[in-house]
Amino acid sequence: MSRTFLNLCAYFVMLIGFSQNEIIPLWNGDIPNSQKSADKEVILSTDATRISLVQTPTLEVFLPTKKSNTGRAIIICPGGGYHNVVYDWEGTDIAKWFNSKGIAAFVLKYRLPNTKSVKVSFEAPLQDAQRALRIVRSQSEKWQINPNKIGVMGFSAGGHVASTLGTQFNNPNKFKETTIDSISARPDFMILVYPVVTMKLDYTHKGSRLSLLGEHPSEALINQYSNELQVTQNTPPTFIVHSGDDTAVPVENSLNFYKALKDKGVKTEIHIYPEGGHGYSLALGKGYLQTWTDRLYDWLQSL
Repeated sequence: MSRTFLNLCAYFVMLIGFSQNEIIPLWNGDIPNSQKSADKEVILSTDATRISLVQTPTLEVFLPTKKSNTGRAIIICPGGGYHNVVYDWEGTDIAKWFNSKGIAAFVLKYRLPNTKSVKVSFEAPLQDAQRALRIVRSQSEKWQINPNKIGVMGFSAGGHVASTLGTQFNNPNKFKETTIDSISARPDFMILVYPVVTMKLDYTHKGSRLSLLGEHPSEALINQYSNELQVTQNTPPTFIVHSGDDTAVPVENSLNFYKALKDKGVKTEIHIYPEGGHGYSLALGKGYLQTWTDRLYDWLQSL
């Protein structure tokens, strides 16, 4: 076997090693609010990678080069109607965009309420989001992140996960806490893209509501997870993008959330595009809709 061939093999192994991102389990040992079941995690790769019946929630780490690092970080919650997690389309693709701007990104694979492995369906996504932010904040020095510049971002149902964290970050835990649970789970800023916000029937995404709350939720539960009702003066500054012709998640989710933020004096910016529908991620090739990331970058620079 020639030395040249061996050198090439070593080079490609090195490239593969550099391309692998760190993936961190959210929970050490037993996962809270979980139980044994026959469910197995399913990964389906077609036009996008969709993960359903999530069993082990994780964070995948995407870091910018040290030379371009701004010290800012974002936790990304992909959508999927609380039925699956569209992991690359609204997750890893977005993380790479943030890295190009010098921002560390963490893609959250959160537990979904439709697996039998979750005891209380509506509690699991927020528990995972709280833990994700606490992990990033607790290890900020390792990743050269400013612990006061960590945001959360969500698409569609992932926007509901993100807006629940942004409005209910200090919800008390119902499990035995460890040291990390004393760290603040409040995001320093929030980005919502065609988000599910309300659980009220007039404007909710019915599939997300059914998966999260079940067929006959109480009025109290509906109100608790209608995040436009949970905004306080301590809700973080928020950037919102939606399309007026979104037939899956009505634009009123964003409009009503914007009004609630404005009424509480929370710094917020909203961009409503006349066309775009739903689920467009970076909106590449979709005319001036694809400039929404430029508006986001401008907003991030203003924080």
